[in-house]
Amino acid sequence: MSAAVEHFNRRLLRARDAMDRTYDQPLDIPSLASIACISEAHFIRSFRATFGETPHRYLQRRRVERAMFLLRETDRDVTDICADVGFSSLATFSRTFREIVGESPTSYRLNAPRAVAPTCFLMAAMRPSSFGTAGSPNGQ
Repeated sequence: MSAAVEHFNRRLLRARDAMDRTYDQPLDIPSLASIACISEAHFIRSFRATFGETPHRYLQRRRVERAMFLLRETDRDVTDICADVGFSSLATFSRTFREIVGESPTSYRLNAPRAVAPTCFLMAAMRPSSFGTAGSPNGQ
């Protein structure tokens, strides 16, 4: 890998890290593109080519991952969890959760195993795929 490609990938990683830190905030493509030092359109194309999904879909998946943890480990209301992970609409949250996980948040809560293991291991083992339940990429 050339030094230029490595440098470019690091800039994309910085933008993705910013998304990981602020997953509960609205997605701001201009700010993320600025972090990566590229135009907005080039950022979206490059992000998808590098990570296999659009920035929007990546952020949705990260939010759902956090919601999965909260649903498993707390008794908080689904509506509160929806707001805490950055969704402004319960309907959008439920639809997105079902697309990524394959079941509704309430059903997931009822069926999710409560394993006794460090959270970092649970998060890695239970990470939803960037592919839908049918196995095709969700390019949204």
